[in-house]
Amino acid sequence: MKIAIYGRQFNNSVLPYVQQVFTQLEEHGVEIYIFKDLDAFLSGKIVFSYPYQTFEKKQDLKGIIDVFLTLGGDGTLLDIVAFIRDSGIPVIGINFGRLGFLASVNKDDIAKAISDVVNHKYTLDSRVLLKIESAPAVFGDDNFALNDITFHKRDDSAMITIHAYLNDELLNSYWGDGIIISTPTGSTAYSLSCGGPIILPQSGNIVVTPVAPHNLNVRPIVLSDDNVLSFEVEGRGPNYLVSCDSRTVTVDSPIKFYIRKAAFELNLIRLDNESYLSTLRNKLLWGIDARNY
Repeated sequence: MKIAIYGRQFNNSVLPYVQQVFTQLEEHGVEIYIFKDLDAFLSGKIVFSYPYQTFEKKQDLKGIIDVFLTLGGDGTLLDIVAFIRDSGIPVIGINFGRLGFLASVNKDDIAKAISDVVNHKYTLDSRVLLKIESAPAVFGDDNFALNDITFHKRDDSAMITIHAYLNDELLNSYWGDGIIISTPTGSTAYSLSCGGPIILPQSGNIVVTPVAPHNLNVRPIVLSDDNVLSFEVEGRGPNYLVSCDSRTVTVDSPIKFYIRKAAFELNLIRLDNESYLSTLRNKLLWGIDARNY
């Protein structure tokens, strides 16, 4: 089996767990491909007892990798959407972060998780992505989001007005700090913190959630994901922010953005002891109430 490993820089306190990852992969005879920046960060901190290769661009992995493994939190896993794209390579994340909805493997379960992956003891959980298009293309070819796409005012600017259209018909003009267009996967992320609903992964919906709306009657709305949304932003400030998962650009000219469901999905690896509902209960601490005991 060939596994690609991606991660950002992290606290030295998790280095023993990172070492365990590579030790377990070696014991199972896995061929390892390490992201070039991660390899540089781990140099001198982790012992590698057998050869490995590095990768830098998504083209380095096409037709080669069996599984993508991320080391970090959910944000780290979101980074690799640009590498995987429509390749169908399944991904699993070991959680060194906080909540870990996507990177759901606890660092204390590394040995079992790697054994299960190598022995194909898992199922694939397909997740919808969103695609954002504009002229000019502000995100280039990396215009896909697993969690959400957001429009947001700059920190030092007044509120913005976002004109939202559903299949070219006016949906609403939102006055406030911004707006979030979320997949079911992203419904437990930024959208949730702004009062949006939790949407199950296979529901076939997207959520439009306003951020600090000036009109208190404006609430999140759930839409079918076969719709096409378009947005135009105006405000007193000279520019505003557009984010596609962890990638953010500053826009300073009138642009119309189109958002629709992407033509491909991302395959998350779910181990046999995992389910979306159990993850939801554990991460949101549902049932942690004295009345249940």
